[in-house]
Amino acid sequence: MKPYVVMHMGSSIDGRIVPSQWPQEMTAALTAIYERLHRDLEGDAWIVGRVTMAEFAKDDPRPVVTHEAFPRSAWKAPGAAKGPYAVAVDRGAKLHMNINEINGDPIVMILLESVPDNHLAELRRDGISYLFAGRNEIDLGLALERLSAYFGIERLLLEGGGGINGSFLSAGLIDEISLLILPVADGSVNVPTTFDRPIEPATPLSLISVEQLKGDVVYLRYRPW
Repeated sequence: MKPYVVMHMGSSIDGRIVPSQWPQEMTAALTAIYERLHRDLEGDAWIVGRVTMAEFAKDDPRPVVTHEAFPRSAWKAPGAAKGPYAVAVDRGAKLHMNINEINGDPIVMILLESVPDNHLAELRRDGISYLFAGRNEIDLGLALERLSAYFGIERLLLEGGGGINGSFLSAGLIDEISLLILPVADGSVNVPTTFDRPIEPATPLSLISVEQLKGDVVYLRYRPW
């Protein structure tokens, strides 16, 4: 059984999600509101893609060389008995975190079965849990089922970039959208947006609620048809 997935995001009115060009006070206000709602949504875990998770990594990579062959089955680190969890999809096994938690949330990696044993040894050394969801391509549906089965995750907050958000929506795996719109027009080109991956056909949405928050931020909640 898959978790209930809520995509929780914030953007400019034109869908840009990188705040580097936004007024600093607006960015600070959005961050405060976003984090409050993150807590209110009460997820058992939050999930992002590789690029977003890499922002939390510490120091330079410290790869491991091993001659041990590890089974391609889920591994839960000793310190990861309960969530909320910080989950990342790392298709190419490129993340070198050097930490095992983010703000107290134990890290869980979603990997391919073709991952090198050296990388699994590194994750085990750093106390990072992992599971597998496909041999050559990540099966997001399978990943969600295994997050539920192995880590007890029933409610998952999708907070990634446009690529992973689009993949979830295309696969029909998003149950609800929680979207904060900041009163700023960005217009930047070649920057991440809420959905960067083509969604064919387009996904109709039903509006659940709309609320005006402090600072003229608009809070929208939708449910895909």
